[in-house]
Amino acid sequence: MKKPRLLFWIIPVLLLLSITATETLAQQTGSNTTAWIIPIVGDIEPSMVTFVRREARRALDDGANYLVFEIDTFGGRVDSTLQITSFIMSIKKAQTVAWIRNTETSMGVSWSAGALIALSCSQIYMASGTSMGAAAPVTIGADGKSEGTGEKTVSAVRSQIAALAEKNGHPTGIALAMVDYDVELWEVTVDGAVKALTLQELERLESSKPGEAGTPGEIRRIGIISPVGKLLSLTAGEASHFGLTRGLADDREELLDKLGAAMILEESTPSAWDSVISFLVSGAVQGLLILVGLVMIFLEMQSPGFGIPGTVGIICFILVFGASFMLGRVGSLEIILFMLGLGLLAVEIFLIPGFGVTGISGIALIGLSLIFSMQDFIIPRFEWEWTLMGRNAIVVCVGLLAAITGIAIIALLGPKTRMFDRLTLKTQIDQTASEGDSWHDDGSVESDYSTLVGKTGKTVTVLRPIGKAEIEGSTFQVETDGSFVSEGEEIKVVKIKGNIIIVRSV
Repeated sequence: MKKPRLLFWIIPVLLLLSITATETLAQQTGSNTTAWIIPIVGDIEPSMVTFVRREARRALDDGANYLVFEIDTFGGRVDSTLQITSFIMSIKKAQTVAWIRNTETSMGVSWSAGALIALSCSQIYMASGTSMGAAAPVTIGADGKSEGTGEKTVSAVRSQIAALAEKNGHPTGIALAMVDYDVELWEVTVDGAVKALTLQELERLESSKPGEAGTPGEIRRIGIISPVGKLLSLTAGEASHFGLTRGLADDREELLDKLGAAMILEESTPSAWDSVISFLVSGAVQGLLILVGLVMIFLEMQSPGFGIPGTVGIICFILVFGASFMLGRVGSLEIILFMLGLGLLAVEIFLIPGFGVTGISGIALIGLSLIFSMQDFIIPRFEWEWTLMGRNAIVVCVGLLAAITGIAIIALLGPKTRMFDRLTLKTQIDQTASEGDSWHDDGSVESDYSTLVGKTGKTVTVLRPIGKAEIEGSTFQVETDGSFVSEGEEIKVVKIKGNIIIVRSV
């Protein structure tokens, strides 16, 4: 009786071990290994950060074993590049692979920001005819030409690129020579193995005493790869020769074969929404949205009820903050500052005569909220962050100044222009035609206000310079010559210009 019971337990155990061994063998042979292609093509902009993060998380959720970043770029923004490299470095559930591709439609380069992104991956492959390097941070000067940044920015990027290379086992000297003009890189052989070492690394090896632990054998200088004053760029063959890449891969099939992957799980492509976000966060578009939004909100404040200007203004600022929110750059601070700024501006316009500290504070808070929404930091720490904040401040200031100018023009000329007839009250409030009024064929009435000249009355609302006043028992929309008149003050009609009643304070 014991043997059947023993077999009853042994058979399931053997089946379980067989299944486990089969799965392990399948994983070792790569039959269940999959790769996911994520292209990094074109300028590295904030929208690219969102795209890479989203698609990488999708790939990890679908069980991809390799995340292949297909790189083809001349570079881009420093902040966006560092965000992408930090994210790639944080990936633990899959192998990260940089592949510099070369197709009919590609440029076949991984320069500047592209080189940093490639070095953040655990493996690098390049197609024949491609190149990689020249990763020094640059900025755009007043003449539109690129120029090198300051030592603080170079130092920050140098530290980052060295950390990337060190963590992923890439030659640190090559990484430093790509970003720093002061690095001299040598080709040497150490015990017959080819290496690329900085001059400091080489001299340190040469000065080490024979017999010490870790002391290399024969060290032989071959020649300078990159002299002082130049940035290093390597072709695919050179990168393979110096051990930067795992080898050449001219197409996806060859790349899969070298990775040991069975198939491409999926290829990510930027969506139309990614293009919309990239368009909305561009400096010119954000400046325009700020201009239109503020002007429309001003018109809404000056017109009765709630209508088209207010709707357009809200849409403009939803686009400004919404696009930045999609990039992860807007939090509660930016929204609170913006709402406080609008509140102070409304208090200045409707409650406090003139324009002073309250209005200026409101504009300042609105400006700060817009600047913070364009970046993912509050207080800059590095030189490139100061540069980015300065660029954002210029965009916001241009938008605000243009809006203030537009509001001033509308305040002065709006009532005189027929296109603003529906935004302001130009006719008598009681909507009755008085004696002397003339009727048009379309049914509208044009009042003859000439009899009001010389009459006095009191303001019903604040005049800045437009508002309402009560004259001889009737309420009219009136306008001053540009001066400010408080509510309840006595005014006098000085002249009539068309359908506009011009008054002044008595």
